[in-house]
Amino acid sequence: MDFTHSEEQRALREAVVGFARRELNDGAAERDRARTFPRDLWSKCGAMGLLGLPVPEVWGGRGLDPLSTAVALEALGYGCRDGGLAFSVCAHLLGCVVPVWKHGTEYQKERYLPGMCDGSTVAAHGMTESSSGSDAFTMATAARRDGDGFVLNGTKQFASNGPVADLAIVYAATDPERGFHGGITAFLVETDATGFSAGQALDTMGLRSCPIGELVLDEVRVPEDAVLGGVGAGGVVFADSMNWERACLVASHVGTMQRLIEEATAYARTRRSGGRPLLELQAVAHRLADMKVRLEAARLLTYRAASRLGEGFGATADAAMAKLFTSESLVRTATDAMRVLGGYGYTAEHDVERALRDAMASTVYSGTSDVQRNIIARWLTP
Repeated sequence: MDFTHSEEQRALREAVVGFARRELNDGAAERDRARTFPRDLWSKCGAMGLLGLPVPEVWGGRGLDPLSTAVALEALGYGCRDGGLAFSVCAHLLGCVVPVWKHGTEYQKERYLPGMCDGSTVAAHGMTESSSGSDAFTMATAARRDGDGFVLNGTKQFASNGPVADLAIVYAATDPERGFHGGITAFLVETDATGFSAGQALDTMGLRSCPIGELVLDEVRVPEDAVLGGVGAGGVVFADSMNWERACLVASHVGTMQRLIEEATAYARTRRSGGRPLLELQAVAHRLADMKVRLEAARLLTYRAASRLGEGFGATADAAMAKLFTSESLVRTATDAMRVLGGYGYTAEHDVERALRDAMASTVYSGTSDVQRNIIARWLTP
């Protein structure tokens, strides 16, 4: 496959990198320390079109194909030093915007997509629960029919953007015995609904400008038109959103890896040890070489997975491979960058320290590395 950027993709990348450097980086370290979600910068991301990249223009998006969406998110990861904000954008776009676009009714698209795309609405994805973890479809959250609607009860954990969300996609059991195959339904729940509450943001190791917390539903009543994708279709909605998330969220990691490699290489060229630049020491040069190999391999896996989304092929295995390799490569690359910079890389004043903390979660969210290995292994079984 030839993934050479088209002229339009090159222009898109340059525009996003320039926007991120110009608008999103000032105060990133302070936001990380204060655990602040920058709603003003979120609105700027909406105005830039980052919150609706693949959504057709009629609903407020940019109408990009999946590969171009990955190119734009890679540029965001490269240009934006606020890893929490970049993750918030990806979680909103891939876990919430894409499901509404792909599975929503015309009414739901017209009602929600314009605000989700322009930044006036922040969305959260409610799937994980404290008792189920990676075994998401054994959830305790339930929805029962009540007249012309449903009543939802349960608690979701680790909802990215949850504490600041205006809208949540909540997955609930409507027929527990059927599980994934027809027993789960996705609901669009506005967070000002009676009985809905969001917990405080968790005290996380990294991604601190992305508020992550609980979603609590206590007899929350929603109408029939809150059902996303049809009653019992929650498994399909979730699987589709995860393919998009695993294939395209890691594109931002590819951009971060490239930035870290460039910073480590620049430092190794100027820092001297024993009278020679660090880059002339084989141990350092080999570390940088390994970082470069991981970057290029991760980019190819990510682009292939994104292209499969656009070509209509089954993207599940490709998305899992891209997620597994790229997330683990990001952690290794951030660690190696810190080692090249030595004591400077370990200080909180340097971006590498923050990038390493942010990277650690990448092997957990959107399905842990072990979950990705299980998915890949299933595709190897005849």
